[in-house]
Amino acid sequence: MKKKKSPKKRSLAARIVRTVLKVIIYGFLLSLVYVFLCKWVDPPFTITQLSSILHGHSIRRDYIDQKKMGTNIKLAVMAGEDQLFPDHNGFDFKSIQKAMKHNSKSKSLRGASTISQQTAKNVFLWQHGGWFRKGLEVYFTFMIEKIWGKKRILEVYLNVAEMGPGVFGIQAASQYYFHKNAKDLTASEAAKIAACLPNPVKFTINPMSKRVSNRYPWIMRQMSNLKADPDVQNLLK
Repeated sequence: MKKKKSPKKRSLAARIVRTVLKVIIYGFLLSLVYVFLCKWVDPPFTITQLSSILHGHSIRRDYIDQKKMGTNIKLAVMAGEDQLFPDHNGFDFKSIQKAMKHNSKSKSLRGASTISQQTAKNVFLWQHGGWFRKGLEVYFTFMIEKIWGKKRILEVYLNVAEMGPGVFGIQAASQYYFHKNAKDLTASEAAKIAACLPNPVKFTINPMSKRVSNRYPWIMRQMSNLKADPDVQNLLK
């Protein structure tokens, strides 16, 4: 004969369930408010920026409007990071499948994150983590795709992405590497910055790492190929 749970145990379990549900509901509501806020207001700080400070880097950042970024860097990051950015809904499932297939056979890991996913991670989450962080990344990616739209996602991405040790955003990177404003970057300079994005601490521009040296000419060719696309043109305006 099974023993019945005591009223105290049932009461404790019920309180735990209610507490967990409250945390989930309040967390969802707070995240929703913050996502809506960031549609118009630049993120005041990110976990990645805090991590950079804890690693001993001085923070350089200067958020600017997308119109002040110029066209070359927008085109360069789409060419180098996510050529289907204007067309997908936040996720490039073909690239994800290819990456999973490659990673199952190779020791070198290949990522398949879109610009939307990287933006969600950079603004709301942290850089490393397992399936839990990936799950949150999917949630925030879906939210910003629906609430922000492509132009805002690209603008925020170019303002918060780390582009060197402690260097965040394209304006700070332009000044740091080339001593000029982002809108004045040449195609070659923009391609070099885009080439360092997967790991801007390891893949350096000054001095130029082998990765950047090999990749930025390829990005320039892709920029030429993408430039005529009407959907890409719309994001460059």
